[in-house]
Amino acid sequence: MKISNLIRIALRSLSKNKLRSFLTMLGIIIGVASVIAMLAIGQGSKESINKAISSLGTNVIIIMPGSTNTAGVRTEAGTSQKLTVDDALAIQKQCPDVSYVSPIVRNSVQAVTGSMNWRTTMYGVYPEYFNIRNLTLTSGIPFEMTDERAATKVCVIGQTVVQNIFGDGVDPVGLSIRINNVPFKIIGMLERKGQNSFGQDQDDVILSPFSTVQKRLLAITYVQQILASASSENTMDDATSEISSALMERHKLAPEQDPDFTIRTQSEISAMATSTSQVLTGLLASIASISLIVGGIGIMNIMLVSVTERTREIGIRMAVGARGFDILFQFLTEAVLLSLMGGLIGVALGIGASYSLSNFMNWPISIAPASIVLSFAFSSIIGIFFGWYPARKAANLNPIDALRYE
Repeated sequence: MKISNLIRIALRSLSKNKLRSFLTMLGIIIGVASVIAMLAIGQGSKESINKAISSLGTNVIIIMPGSTNTAGVRTEAGTSQKLTVDDALAIQKQCPDVSYVSPIVRNSVQAVTGSMNWRTTMYGVYPEYFNIRNLTLTSGIPFEMTDERAATKVCVIGQTVVQNIFGDGVDPVGLSIRINNVPFKIIGMLERKGQNSFGQDQDDVILSPFSTVQKRLLAITYVQQILASASSENTMDDATSEISSALMERHKLAPEQDPDFTIRTQSEISAMATSTSQVLTGLLASIASISLIVGGIGIMNIMLVSVTERTREIGIRMAVGARGFDILFQFLTEAVLLSLMGGLIGVALGIGASYSLSNFMNWPISIAPASIVLSFAFSSIIGIFFGWYPARKAANLNPIDALRYE
């Protein structure tokens, strides 16, 4: 029998019980829509995380105090030897594959001007920090090493701080603010960067010379973190190795001893975040796929009912010359059509649900064509797999017994 005839007969049969056919497709519709939506959310989260990590800067290497033990837990900063400014200077001098280095200290501060105040985070950094993080200014100038050496009370502020202290459209360069009762002159305003995927406002920040924050505000002698930048992506591993060797030598640690510091690179952070995202995406997609299996069972159930209801019809077809092969393909075509139509509706529903989540809940999404093709193909396979047994049962009916069936 021609494929066109099989499809026409299948459509006619399904249209006789429209509500039952739709309810049978419902499991496939929900399954396909769920898989597409979950994969879109997972892929969007992964891309958003990678974007957030790349916003850290160019070829960033992060050095933190404290080592990572065998259980994978980093010891608290300062439990052994803290990082110092001399460590940062040693990295700068002894590591040829490192372009920029900046020690970092930070503290939560209250910025005040007149009757306005705002709680924000203040970072003490070297001027190289602007190069490492790819920061640009909309007005003013960044501070220089002369300000660092003199512990000058100057700062560069983000636009969230400007908005909450001075108001919209105000250029704060040349004005002063008090930070923890210490007066600071504003010499620059950072270009807006917005929130990253972790929900952190990258514009809610104040940058000041490292020594100014370390000595005048925190009164500490150690460094909370060191940020470095490799000369290129190709030298990241070499730069990391050079930093490790320099710090091991400075801290007088033997090669067999565990380091009292931890080094993280963008690629490591990205790999960990991507791995976590992929596991969660796979888990969500697996849960959503259960609906497809349930939908397939529904198709098998309805097809078995259909075979029972149409036993006499099958007997008549066989009596006028239809072969078992024709009966098999007739019922298999009905099962596949149910699955394909459910898949098409599910694809449309999944895409719509993904964009709705993005618009109303601000979730990042990314709909990959591969996920649509995969979901649609899987729904077709479900139709064939679960439709085979009822179709085979119909094809194996004895024509005489079928004609006698009431």
